[in-house]
Amino acid sequence: MSERHLDHRPQTRMDYVHFLEVPTRWLDNDNYGHVNNVVYYAYFDTVVNEYLIREGGLDIHRGNVIGVVVETMCRFHRSFTFPEIIDAGMRVGALGTSSVRYEIGLFHKKRDDAAGVGHFVHVFVDRHTRRPRPIPDRIRASLERLIPKTGA
Repeated sequence: MSERHLDHRPQTRMDYVHFLEVPTRWLDNDNYGHVNNVVYYAYFDTVVNEYLIREGGLDIHRGNVIGVVVETMCRFHRSFTFPEIIDAGMRVGALGTSSVRYEIGLFHKKRDDAAGVGHFVHVFVDRHTRRPRPIPDRIRASLERLIPKTGA
């Protein structure tokens, strides 16, 4: 398991392997004029699932194996607002037989240090029984590409 999650220093773009642009939406803002904290988790979910569907071939409608989120965490450094495009960076911090820990950094367009960092853990399970299943081969191969080469 990666120990990066214990490091409180702001992460930089160099710490991540894959990026996805995620636009903020009008409804993401709260009464204080910035993106509400709970929405950061939706951005995490978006970057992870977009990657799993596009690169890993995850069939969210008919696949026999699905990913269930069992743990989440987010640390906030700076706010986002609407309208803004967020660069969501992702890497894999730990890859087990049936589980994966995604580590995500959310970046303002013109900054190299993350405005928010966090993780979530998927356990892959049988769609019907909800019992753990090995990560399917194509998904595993796509996740292995997200493991940092330098040990960042």
